[in-house]
Amino acid sequence: MSEADRPDARYEATTVEELEEAGAEHRVYTLSTDSSQRIDKYLQNRLKGISRNQIQKLIALGGVTVNGKTCKPSLSLRSGDVVEVMVPPKPAVDLRPEPIAMDILYEDDDMVVVNKHANFIVHPARKYKSATMVNALAYHFENPGFNTPRTDERSVDKRGLSGVGKEDQRPGVVHRLDMNTTGVILFAKQDATHWLLAKQFEDRTNLKCYLALVHGSPAEPSGVINEPLGKHPTIREGHAVRHDASGKESLTFYRVRRRYQGYSLIECELKSGRTHQIRVHLSYLGFPIVGDQLYGGETVGPRELAEPPIAAGSRPSLNFARTKAEGTKIEAAAAERVAAGELVMGTPALHAALLQINHPIRQQEITFTAPLHSPMLDIVRELEAHYRAPASDGPVAAQGTHVDLAHALPGINLD
Repeated sequence: MSEADRPDARYEATTVEELEEAGAEHRVYTLSTDSSQRIDKYLQNRLKGISRNQIQKLIALGGVTVNGKTCKPSLSLRSGDVVEVMVPPKPAVDLRPEPIAMDILYEDDDMVVVNKHANFIVHPARKYKSATMVNALAYHFENPGFNTPRTDERSVDKRGLSGVGKEDQRPGVVHRLDMNTTGVILFAKQDATHWLLAKQFEDRTNLKCYLALVHGSPAEPSGVINEPLGKHPTIREGHAVRHDASGKESLTFYRVRRRYQGYSLIECELKSGRTHQIRVHLSYLGFPIVGDQLYGGETVGPRELAEPPIAAGSRPSLNFARTKAEGTKIEAAAAERVAAGELVMGTPALHAALLQINHPIRQQEITFTAPLHSPMLDIVRELEAHYRAPASDGPVAAQGTHVDLAHALPGINLD
């Protein structure tokens, strides 16, 4: 996920004594200027990778003092103040190998590329201590015949993931996808490769394209969404378009690839990498992603294909986000339909279809295209077979596209 990665287990201690016993690290900071900054914000800037919420928990435990006294998170700091903080050790997370099958698109001595399925966490974080992609890859490296790469049949180095990020329980993780976002994800196997790949992601010199199945259909075949994004003002889990100091520049190019009755398949090209960027931008445009309950998308199965619903997030310029309770109720209803054997899209129909990078060792451009997984693939198959929109509904993008639909939608007749 794109939020703070360290598990909350770091803060399970209930007293300062327990922090001491756990081997907390003592740090001391002396302010040289009069900053008037809140103590929790100050420590958030100092203790990189630890969220403000986690710091507030630490303050509540008494693990932070100013001039020898415990404090509140809102305390303003002054010149000469001495801040002492007990930084809890990182929790021990078992990165043991686990036999979880994966769709490996490519592997060589430097990297391994996977077509991630839904409900799959990239690396241990918070309550997810096992059954992650990192656990699955550890097993893959110990058992070379367990997964067979699609595109590289040569004998490759199986030494494992790079050591970069290992101390944070994410060895080899160059970039991430949300738990229910499917598609191309890349892991580094060498430290040098890791840093070179990470630089490409940081500089946005690579190409990342997604396929999203949305409610409704934009009038134009392509367009640009240039709206700043930040945390949703009232929904803790959500993000939103923010035209204030908290909004960060965010740019998404979109191209309509297929039109259906009540739906469309859209290719999105990211020019920035904000949390939930595509989901928020498309919802703000009035075309929420199918199955994306947080941003106004609806669960879709056979009856919704025949009679497309008006999605809750279909009103343009609406920063839509359901509460966690509302979303949980919708997800539970979708799970019941799946258990009954129905073809249902109850999680966001968003797929990282294409990743193009410059191979850092071979110095050549290389492109990975990931075929869709079910149920998204099967929903699109039904739409193609029975619910194609007439040409009068609008054109599709004729140029500027990157995703090869014949490769991304295997077994579907696109004539």
